[in-house]
Amino acid sequence: MSAGGILTNKDYGKLAVNYMKKYKGKIEIIPKCPIRNLEDFAIWYTPGVAENCRQIVENIDESFEQTWRWNTIAIVTDGSRVLGLGNIGAAAGLPVMEGKALLFKYLGGVDAIP
Repeated sequence: MSAGGILTNKDYGKLAVNYMKKYKGKIEIIPKCPIRNLEDFAIWYTPGVAENCRQIVENIDESFEQTWRWNTIAIVTDGSRVLGLGNIGAAAGLPVMEGKALLFKYLGGVDAIP
């Protein structure tokens, strides 16, 4: 820490590395739907999911009502220009994409997948 108790950029970097190693990333996917027992998988997966598919085939707009499509985006990088770090590659750019996913979720309520 610098004088006055304010973290320096170097301190933030150390914290970021420690936290990323501890948590193995910044985001996870958890179910929105209740899973109380194995029978629930028959509703949410097969055979129940077939009816969702049939309805979406008949009316593509149902994909916005019955899936996460209405509120989900992908965050993609080829790693060629990441936060001024240059061409660091896609794997090295993933922590930045995860950070963007956090911003989308907590500031805008949008589910973002890096």
